[in-house]
Amino acid sequence: MGLDYGSKRTGIAVTDPLQIIVSGLDTVETSKLRDFIDTYFLKEEVEQMVIGLPTHKDGNFTSIKPEIDKLVEHLNKKYPLLPIEFEDESYTSTHAKEIILFSGTKKKKRRDKSLVDKISAVLILQRFLKHI
Repeated sequence: MGLDYGSKRTGIAVTDPLQIIVSGLDTVETSKLRDFIDTYFLKEEVEQMVIGLPTHKDGNFTSIKPEIDKLVEHLNKKYPLLPIEFEDESYTSTHAKEIILFSGTKKKKRRDKSLVDKISAVLILQRFLKHI
């Protein structure tokens, strides 16, 4: 499972059991993310979680990093056997917007920020899988 964590919304992506195909799963309000994860884990087996790390151009973390740390702390307590990894999320939103534009999606749908978050989560998970 891959997360593009945001202060308002979090994009979520998953992969097939062979880790070949990454698909956008959903975008949820970040305030409801823990409940979404708990419900999803009851239905599906998740071997690992990958969370995008937001950084500035100078390499320092953005102001959202402490929120990500709190989520990781919660997940480590609730799911101690779940490996959690991090992947650089630099430019994933920009790339996601380009993908949406070039896909021929109608203008109204291109303005849907939740779609950008979901595709960003896909890109984060794909980057991670390329490195393992």
